[in-house]
Amino acid sequence: MFSLQTIFGKGDKFYGLLEASAESARSSATALIELLSTPASQQSLGKFKQARRREKDLFAQISEELVNTFVTVLEREDIEALSSALYKIPKVVEKFAERYTLAMARVGDVDFTSRAVMLEQACEVVEQMVGQLRNGMDLDKIKKLNDQLQTIEGEADRQILELYQEIYTNESDPLFGQKRLI
Repeated sequence: MFSLQTIFGKGDKFYGLLEASAESARSSATALIELLSTPASQQSLGKFKQARRREKDLFAQISEELVNTFVTVLEREDIEALSSALYKIPKVVEKFAERYTLAMARVGDVDFTSRAVMLEQACEVVEQMVGQLRNGMDLDKIKKLNDQLQTIEGEADRQILELYQEIYTNESDPLFGQKRLI
């Protein structure tokens, strides 16, 4: 005999999985900060792989629960979209960490720590926003969190533009330190 909760679903299950997914995204950003502040000889990608594996498991669990649950508190498409977006964060952070460790000698004196800190701050805000889903979505609180996220994004854009400006105004090749032939 099936229980009604099994047929109609229980929202706590999705909230918990999405919150865990957001926490996993934040932990990957924290691991990136640690990687950037660790000497090259002691760097490890283990935390990234662990966060990504955890996120992959959560993504699979959410997909499975969507199939097995008849009625959800949130729209299925919204759950899938949020789950997919959260899944991508540890994946992209891990890819950056891998490439950073491979190209560290070529990167030179570029410090990515401030950008990683902004990523972690953004992930913390996203984690708080996902936590608000369970609490009935206080729109004022969500708006304030969204404003914080937009502020972080604006600062990140400003820093990227500074890097572009430096590249285009510098007379040398950014990778090899040689004069351009243009």
